[in-house]
Amino acid sequence: MMDKFSRGHLAFYSGLATFLLLITTLYMYMYAIGKKNLIGQLITARIFYIPMIIHLLMIAFTVGIVVYFLITFLQKQQFDKIEEKLQYLSSGNYDHPNLDTSMSQTKDLLLINDDIKKIQQKLVNMSRELQQLSSQPQLVDGTTKEKILEEERHRLARELHDSVSQQLFAAMMMMSALNEQSQYSDELEPYKKHLAMVADIINAAQSEMRALLLHLRPVSLEGKSLRQGIEQLLKELQTKIQIRLKWDVQDIQVSSSIEDQLFRVVQELLSNTLRHAKASELEVYLKIIGQNISLRVIDDGVGFETNDEHAGSYGLRNIRERIAGVGGTTKIISFKGQGTSIEIKVPLVKEAKHDTSVVGG
Repeated sequence: MMDKFSRGHLAFYSGLATFLLLITTLYMYMYAIGKKNLIGQLITARIFYIPMIIHLLMIAFTVGIVVYFLITFLQKQQFDKIEEKLQYLSSGNYDHPNLDTSMSQTKDLLLINDDIKKIQQKLVNMSRELQQLSSQPQLVDGTTKEKILEEERHRLARELHDSVSQQLFAAMMMMSALNEQSQYSDELEPYKKHLAMVADIINAAQSEMRALLLHLRPVSLEGKSLRQGIEQLLKELQTKIQIRLKWDVQDIQVSSSIEDQLFRVVQELLSNTLRHAKASELEVYLKIIGQNISLRVIDDGVGFETNDEHAGSYGLRNIRERIAGVGGTTKIISFKGQGTSIEIKVPLVKEAKHDTSVVGG
């Protein structure tokens, strides 16, 4: 990056300067040995049957090309450093040591480096403020918003379990009895196919109901750690659904507000997978990687087009909002028929320190 000239201009002027320097040197040499008519000598004198002037132009052109590629190489090194720093910021690695590395001492690069540091500090402050704000209860008529939502979830889950879930169970028992009778009755022979279809529909409805009840169950950790809460949730699922579960959950120490949000996100992702993905295998990973909490949920289900807004029935909009509320990011990779991978990163920001310096804006 140059203050005034582009790479092309510098390469051109370097070649031109080289050509003039060669002409000047030859003129001085010929003058010293007493020869005249420099222009005629440049045209008539030949090396490998090529006029001297052509050789000089080729040398100057080569110098210009070398200068162009050398500047390009040096600029690429600096741009790679800038890109690397921006990638750390975009991925939430606000405290990565490479963010403090210096770049070449050119005016433009120093200004860019200062701007990156300002952005870094602002992102850290925003993440800290978001996480502090998410830990504060939101009151509605003297009652916390979370308490109201939890009570409503309890009510809906209780009503669904006591009415619809029980009725589905009774219908499934009756269908099982009819299917068993059809094996020994010629009168029911024409209806075997239809009875099997109805049984499949009831079974699918029961699976949907189990997913809904999972979604509506209490969402607090109730004194457990995040690892204990997630593992208990997964172990309960193993006893209720026909899906292979694999998990690796690290015991992480973060604020209770972030723990609650991550637990709710895991719960919602599991519910969405059961309701929509039609997966046979589900993987859950929770670890600290660098300066981020990393949560990944992977399934081998039907997948969806991520640019299709209607495919957002996965409930991912709500998950994005929850994670954005604590300063994190959500990355979704999905293809139809190839499953879905959801990666969530929440930065681990340090407590604010008293600092008298002012960051320019």
